[in-house]
Amino acid sequence: MEQSTKKNIACIGAGYWGQNLIRNFFNLKVLHTVCDSDPERLKAIKANYPGISLTPEIQEVLQNPEIQGVVIATPAETHYSLAKRALISGKDVFVEKPLALKVSEGEELTNIAQNKELILMVGHILAYHPGIATLKELVAKGELGKINYIYSNRLNLGKFRKEENILWSFAPHDISVILMLLGEMPVEVSASGGSYLQPGVVDVTVTTIRFASGVRGHIFVSWLHPFKEQKLIVIGDKRMVVFDDVAPQNKLLIFEHKIDWIDRLPIPRKEDAQVIKLPAIEPLAEECSQFIKSIATRKKPPTDGEEGLRVLRVLEACQESLKYNGKVINLFAVKPDYFVHESSIVEKDTSIGEGTKIWHFSHIMEGATIGKNCTIGQNVFIGRGVQIGDNVKIQNNVSVFEGVILEDNVFCGPACVFTNVINPRSTIPRKNEFRPTLVKEGATIGANATIICGNTIGRFSFIGAGAVVTKDVPDFALVYGNPAKIQGWVCVCGEKLSFSSPQKKYEQAQCSACGKSYQKAAEKVYLREG
Repeated sequence: MEQSTKKNIACIGAGYWGQNLIRNFFNLKVLHTVCDSDPERLKAIKANYPGISLTPEIQEVLQNPEIQGVVIATPAETHYSLAKRALISGKDVFVEKPLALKVSEGEELTNIAQNKELILMVGHILAYHPGIATLKELVAKGELGKINYIYSNRLNLGKFRKEENILWSFAPHDISVILMLLGEMPVEVSASGGSYLQPGVVDVTVTTIRFASGVRGHIFVSWLHPFKEQKLIVIGDKRMVVFDDVAPQNKLLIFEHKIDWIDRLPIPRKEDAQVIKLPAIEPLAEECSQFIKSIATRKKPPTDGEEGLRVLRVLEACQESLKYNGKVINLFAVKPDYFVHESSIVEKDTSIGEGTKIWHFSHIMEGATIGKNCTIGQNVFIGRGVQIGDNVKIQNNVSVFEGVILEDNVFCGPACVFTNVINPRSTIPRKNEFRPTLVKEGATIGANATIICGNTIGRFSFIGAGAVVTKDVPDFALVYGNPAKIQGWVCVCGEKLSFSSPQKKYEQAQCSACGKSYQKAAEKVYLREG
């Protein structure tokens, strides 16, 4: 491979894996600068790699016109921010896996790289392993027949991390390889695991993957294992292949096992393994050379930002499944444009509008309808078939039972109460006796107020805290007490109105806050339009 020997590469991060990258880029005679915040690490780099510039300042790297490519080998949580800074500075970037910790961040990085016509490469090292390259060729040529199943084990004791769990630390390699071999994205994933050493940091995960082509697979990763194992096994209907990256030799084995059907029963016929010879190439050296070549030719590497983004999409879906104890996640399902806290329950066949937020420990029952831009507070229950309009705010500890309708812009204060049966008894079912309650547009219900069922709460009315409403409330009425009575009138904006003495047929009022005008007649208030 012919490539430039110009020193134009900077490595940010000289930790455990960063030192391997530094060694390779130095051997390739392109290493210009090493950046790390630890002075002891820089001191060791200076002793081992003479002639290399050293700095603790990232900005010094980004402002140096001699540096064209930046290699990022820092903790995963910093990948997005550092890669973004480097790309914006006009540098080509090689970032270790994972590309980022959120799909949205990965999308932003790939878009920046594309718009600026920069190289963005992700450190999925197995893509540059001669064993995986050979395996990919076998699959592409149909040597294994139809691929039925792929599974991968990546196991070890340590190195334990706090900033990322085992899924994000180990699984990107296996996901990258499986996607590369099959050339397709999975349609479903599920992941389960456990935290045994550090609370909140998962040590072991098992991920199941299903593809539209019918291929299935699993990925078992752990840093709580008695010995190191890195195996990828591909099962075809003609042959089976084992890639064992830990084996000192004979890393790639192909098996000609056959299945004979005797008396209508499957009988395995095992054959000895055949060794597939591999060239003596160090995968990391090949990966580093690819980055240099991509910088020189301006051609995308095999593990470019788009490839890293595909892996990130699968990782994010696996993490979501892990959070919900193995829930099956459909990667192609349309993601909701509303928010539901993980502690809340939303049953099937509900309708939730764009921008709505449902917070902690709430329960939305089947058939409920919630409009756009609503806020559902903590510990809220919304019953079956309840209808809620747009921009409704329901504060903590409110139960909105079946039969209640809340129109647009309604405010329900903390712990206010709705009923739906007038004479409840524990032993007598009265579901066929529910009385509807209608809360009209813009009404406010104060904290701890009780709305007896069968009544209508008028437009922009205001129910005071602790009130017990036993009859219909007119539009714009201010009511409080037990039982609640009309105590005055309020504007659309919530300010109290002061009506003039009746000199004409109608009393008049103008809001001192917003200027809206009203008229009152026969204990009813009307907004004067225009």
